[in-house]
Amino acid sequence: MDAMMSEEYASQSKLLEDFTCVPSIDSAWVFKTSNGDRSTAMFSISQADLLANNTRKHILYSHITRHGTNPLECQWSPFPIEMTGVSVVVPSPSGSKLLVVRNGEKGSCTKLQIVDQSHVDKEIHVDQSIHGPLFIDEWFQGISWNQEETFVAYIAEESPRPKPAFDDAGYRKEGSSEKDCNSWRGLGEWEENWGETYSTKGRPSLFVFDIASGEVRTVRGIAKSLSIGQVVWAPPSSTGHQNHLVFVGWLEHNGFQKTARKLGIKYCSNRPCSLYAIHCPFEEPNAENASLSGGKSDSASVAMNLTPSISSAFFPRFSKDGKLLVFLSAKCAVDSGAHNATDSLHKINWPSDWKTDEHLDVVDVVPPVMCPDDGCFSGLYCSSMLSDPWLSNHCTIILTSAWRSTQVILLVDVLSGKVTRISPEHSDYSWSALAVNGNDVLSVSSSPIDPPQISYGREASMEDHQTRGWVWEEVTSPLMAGSNKVKALLSHHKFSILKIPVTNPCDELSDGGQLPFEAIFVSCEDSSQKPTVLILHGGPHSTSVSSYSKSSAFLASLGFNLLVVNYRGTLGFGEEALQSLPGKVGSQDVQDCLTALDYVIKEGLIDASKVAVVGISHGGFLTTHLIGQAPDRFAVAAARNPVCNLSLMIGTTDIPDWCYAVACGTDAKHLASESPSIDHLRLFYQKSPIAHISEVKAPLLMLLGGADLRVPVSNGLQYSRALRERGGDIKIMMFPEDIHEINLPRSDFESFLNIGVWFKKYLK
Repeated sequence: MDAMMSEEYASQSKLLEDFTCVPSIDSAWVFKTSNGDRSTAMFSISQADLLANNTRKHILYSHITRHGTNPLECQWSPFPIEMTGVSVVVPSPSGSKLLVVRNGEKGSCTKLQIVDQSHVDKEIHVDQSIHGPLFIDEWFQGISWNQEETFVAYIAEESPRPKPAFDDAGYRKEGSSEKDCNSWRGLGEWEENWGETYSTKGRPSLFVFDIASGEVRTVRGIAKSLSIGQVVWAPPSSTGHQNHLVFVGWLEHNGFQKTARKLGIKYCSNRPCSLYAIHCPFEEPNAENASLSGGKSDSASVAMNLTPSISSAFFPRFSKDGKLLVFLSAKCAVDSGAHNATDSLHKINWPSDWKTDEHLDVVDVVPPVMCPDDGCFSGLYCSSMLSDPWLSNHCTIILTSAWRSTQVILLVDVLSGKVTRISPEHSDYSWSALAVNGNDVLSVSSSPIDPPQISYGREASMEDHQTRGWVWEEVTSPLMAGSNKVKALLSHHKFSILKIPVTNPCDELSDGGQLPFEAIFVSCEDSSQKPTVLILHGGPHSTSVSSYSKSSAFLASLGFNLLVVNYRGTLGFGEEALQSLPGKVGSQDVQDCLTALDYVIKEGLIDASKVAVVGISHGGFLTTHLIGQAPDRFAVAAARNPVCNLSLMIGTTDIPDWCYAVACGTDAKHLASESPSIDHLRLFYQKSPIAHISEVKAPLLMLLGGADLRVPVSNGLQYSRALRERGGDIKIMMFPEDIHEINLPRSDFESFLNIGVWFKKYLK
């Protein structure tokens, strides 16, 4: 590294640390107090720790007081409390107790603590022979208190099957202790797993913790062909018993031709799943025999499928009065094969004395939107749901959803199906609901150039001199102090959302597929004289919303314009636009990116001679396609775990069905096979960036995660070596322990530092 490059590294690394220090708000809860005007809010916040290469987690409290329409008053705790070694915390419904989970390292026990308002009330250590760590991810996680706050249900890794034992006499039939130094354990038969991020985890299983006794019991009667997640307690029956648990079950036999394969589930909502109900193991007949320390109950209940009529059901939520069960469905994704698609909302009217043999009807609440009118609701696209999304009327829920290139907060009347946008209608910022407080909403908003800001929303009253809508107040918080330096660095930037008309749409396209797509444009002062970075999201059925991104903000602070393209196929624009892409990857999406670039050039917004491109996964697919198909348009490129060769990926990825879906379109589900034909391999190659590698001119930075199961490193390495073979300018960075996202704090830091330095080098 020469002196000039060394100086650039030093300068940019100091700048990037300013962005890395800004904490993020992960979740929040709000609890009522004895003072009717006052509530207590609890925030879970996180911050990258580069020295330890992990993420610090803190808890921060605030007392919120609201008197009518007077300005909100917030009193914050003086310092955040660091939760060292804590995996997750979940407060009870009343806020009087807190479950603290410390997942054990490999081979050690899991610790569960019940903390009340003054001390640790109960602590148990759960041995690996009972279960492994609790799931705390976005899909399988399910930690639920019952209403009386006497039980906690949760999802944890099932104990592994016993491994074969050997000693100097050979195989030992009786097995041996793990600590027996005169014998050793074999590996046994390999078991299927859920792919990316789950390859080292055990089967997700359901357990219940009795707080009074400290006993943990497994929930029996669940088929071994199901993986379990997202458990909630059903409301007590009219007799007062807490009878049932409701959970999501994913079929494990979801491979091609219904073979026993678990296709990757991370970022893939197209895996069939249903809602199931089962008795609490502490209240079923002969429950005393069902303890993990005892034998199996002879009369253990059997899990009942509540939603057999629909191919997908997840995020179950009971209304506060127990009369309604609502849930989301990704049936559009399951039925079409697209890995994400438009969601729908459904409900079940829950009887006060439901019996497990009683059929329950599934009622549609919000169907998928196929082709939205301009500016109107474009459908539900929800990556999560609040644990308690209900307003106090028991029939209205709060959802956060993508809405074209923004993220918005929606109010849904579950009885009528009416959907209302309650975050500011004329704001291009992105909003996310953190918690519901009676009829009010605690939220966070941000933009590409504004770090997250906490806001408090309430429905407008006559005293506000408004006839409709919601009033949002910014909440001054200690978190703003860490953001001030970043805001100063971005103070001369602006952003806008551009509508990009589709050029020369073909007749076979649906109406939705011919609608304009969008791009988020972040501009510097004198943008027409500054270099521009084209940023492309993965998926392809994902989205880039107008929220704050540390990495994008860092690139903007270096003096780059940003053009973030939401090409057709992106979530948030209606189902027809999304379904227009499968079968046309490498052409339609590539053309959309070039059309967006042409648009800002024609408008005189950027310098056409100074353009870089960067993307991850399918965004990397587009990056490497663009520098091959339009080699004279790009001065430099960077690709993070890109798909470069579908014909190679098909045999190595955890989602081979994705290769068929993007290349073959609507026929994919019928054509998919673990042994693709020569014709299909040829098609995969033709639709891949490697087919255009001989045309590449731009210097390329390749960033790869060594533990990536989604797009294994063989894809990026093959492309890089082939480019080098042809005399191309290529730099490869390998992060051995990182998965698809490359999100370990040090790896994330080093990857974007190198992207910044690489782009500066070639965009002078």
